[in-house]
Amino acid sequence: MERTTTPSPTDLFDRALVEEAAKKSGLLWVRPAGQPHARPLWHAWHDGAIVVVGDGSEQPLHGLAASTSAAVTLRSKDKWGRLVALTAAVTRLDPGTPAWDGAVEELKGKRLNAPDTDTIGERWAHECHVLRLTPDDAPLAALPDDALAAAPVPTPATTREPVPAGLPKLLLKRRKR
Repeated sequence: MERTTTPSPTDLFDRALVEEAAKKSGLLWVRPAGQPHARPLWHAWHDGAIVVVGDGSEQPLHGLAASTSAAVTLRSKDKWGRLVALTAAVTRLDPGTPAWDGAVEELKGKRLNAPDTDTIGERWAHECHVLRLTPDDAPLAALPDDALAAAPVPTPATTREPVPAGLPKLLLKRRKR
C-alpha cells in the first residue's frame, strides 16, 4: 500500500498565493539559472503553471529557453512591488501538442497590439519559444530586505537651484485671475 502525503496548509497557501499573483499581474521578473539579472516578461497562467512566449519577433527571453530552471518574482498588481519569489522548472512546449495549444490560447488573450491576431499561433510555432514555468515544491523564497536598487552612475550633472522665494506668489496670482 502506497502512502500519499497531504499538503500542509502552508503549502496550499503558497500555491494559492503564486496562482493568484500570476493571474492578477501581467508582468513578472525571471532570472534563468546562471544569469546575473532578472528580466521582465509578460505572461499568462495556464493549467497550474506560468506560460511565456518569446524570441523571434516577440519579447526577448535572454537565455530562458535554454535553461532548465529559473528564479521568478511576481509583483503585486496594485502596488507593483515584489509579492512572492519562487523557483520554477522551465519546459519548452512543442507546437501541436495539447499543452502548447492550451498555452497559446491563454497567451493570445494577453498579447496586446498583436499585428496578426488571426495567425499569431502559426507565427509563434515557426519563430518563437512557448515556455512553461512550473513552480517547484520548495518553500517560497524569502524576499530580500533591501530594495535591490543599483547605485546611480556618477555624473557631473547637478540639480537646478532652489525655487526663487517670489515664484509661489506669482503663480498663485495667475490662478486667481
